[in-house]
Amino acid sequence: MASSEDFRGTTRRRTLAGMGMSAFGAAFGRTMSAGARTTDFRGEPGLSGGRSGTKILVLGGGLAGMLSAFELRKAGYQVRILEFQNRPGGRNISLRGGDTLHELGGATQNVSFAAGNYFNPGPWRIPYHHQGILHYCRAFGVQLEPFVQFNQNAWLHSSKAFGGRPVRYREYASDFYGYTAETLAKAADLRTEGLFDTDPERSQFRAAMTEWGGLTPSGEYVKGERSSFRRGFSRPQGGGPDGAPVPSAPYAKSEILDAQLWKNIAFFNDLEMQETLFQPVGGMDQIGRAFYRRTGDLMTLNAMVKAVHQGEKGVTVIYEDTSHPGNIQSVDADYCVCTIPLSILSQLDIQVSAPMRAAISAVPYLSSVKIGLEFRRRFWEEDDQIYGGITFTDQPITQISYPAGGFLSPGPAVLLGGYMFDEPAAYDFAGMTPAERIENALAQGERIHTGYRKEYRGGVAVAWSRMPWTLGCCALWSQEARAAHYRTLCGIDNRIILAGEHVSWFCGWQEGAILSAADAVTRLHRRIVQSG
Repeated sequence: MASSEDFRGTTRRRTLAGMGMSAFGAAFGRTMSAGARTTDFRGEPGLSGGRSGTKILVLGGGLAGMLSAFELRKAGYQVRILEFQNRPGGRNISLRGGDTLHELGGATQNVSFAAGNYFNPGPWRIPYHHQGILHYCRAFGVQLEPFVQFNQNAWLHSSKAFGGRPVRYREYASDFYGYTAETLAKAADLRTEGLFDTDPERSQFRAAMTEWGGLTPSGEYVKGERSSFRRGFSRPQGGGPDGAPVPSAPYAKSEILDAQLWKNIAFFNDLEMQETLFQPVGGMDQIGRAFYRRTGDLMTLNAMVKAVHQGEKGVTVIYEDTSHPGNIQSVDADYCVCTIPLSILSQLDIQVSAPMRAAISAVPYLSSVKIGLEFRRRFWEEDDQIYGGITFTDQPITQISYPAGGFLSPGPAVLLGGYMFDEPAAYDFAGMTPAERIENALAQGERIHTGYRKEYRGGVAVAWSRMPWTLGCCALWSQEARAAHYRTLCGIDNRIILAGEHVSWFCGWQEGAILSAADAVTRLHRRIVQSG
């Protein structure tokens, strides 16, 4: 993720321009998404007429592998899946009480969440325009609910601003927009040549800034009813003779700018982060379970692939049955769809062409750590009126995300207490023990929510670089690597074709796995039919 330019090094002109772009994007980004390009999912592959008796081996039982097997079997092929883990789904996983998580280095975590609670350490949200994964959720009967991501009442926190205390998103955003609108309205009044073609345009723009920024009729952003109906009142509206609200005072413009929390406002402008988003009811693994119900009879679990060899007439895969260590087996097929992450595949004995081998080795994987914390009660709802959404902080945990379901429920609940993604903190936390990761998350969360540690009940901290079956969160393509190797990686190498989020432009998203698998089986089917 590219770092933002240091604010203090910008000129006044560039500062104003940046304010305007960020402000306009935040104001209109969600409405503009209606015309944005969605993913290129065009429906199920619709394969038919597969050559009778042709055997296809699928390596990996994540979503890409299970979708490949599902569609290939519908086409008439004989399909088998080999999966390393003792469960299906790959990175589509939810952790619940009673689950055990093993990581490289020997650490074991025993999840102790209360019944009904869960944590999604991998994918945890589905954007509205990821039509591939949404299609199969609908087709396979996976019940979805809204994932509340954007919450005006969540916190923004900078340890270097506002005395180190968190401020409400609505307060900061309203002040940022207000000061931006005031500045832009004044710029319009300067009648700078070329800024507007006509006086009506200038008048319309000024009216828009007044309405959007909560300005006074004279074009100022100051303490009053207009600004307080955006940022909140110092004393809210009430009933009875003393129910009149008391307006709140905006933060100083210098504080708003120095805090640099406008970076967090821009987060919601990204296409993948725009509303509406979804989540499966009961955990993200409901998707993997739905796929497994349709492919489970094809899957061999605890099958750790050791080697993939191919010749002119077929493919041979050597694997170890990890439920019986040392039990080495082999299986033959006519073709192979390989969905094993490149971080693992690059270390295997796989017989492919030199260009394909170079492509497999060219893509590193991101480090990511996600921490699930269970608390005795939903204090964020009861005490802070935060129902879903994300609190951002400049601390290493980067964010706290509140559960988007079970609102107003009594008893324990789980939130995302830290999410480090391809940042120095992700590598730092991966080097800690699970207990140290949780302790750091609690200490940092305490600076945002008073009593955080007192309410803590239990947790789990997943470092993806330490998961032996993926060795990282997701593929990290550079522009140079894509230009040199991506088309090769997508190619059919004799009798082997790859699929997965790493063979897509949606790395890190389940949509990438769906689109890649649909494309791979379509092209493989075409090759088989044409070769017959």
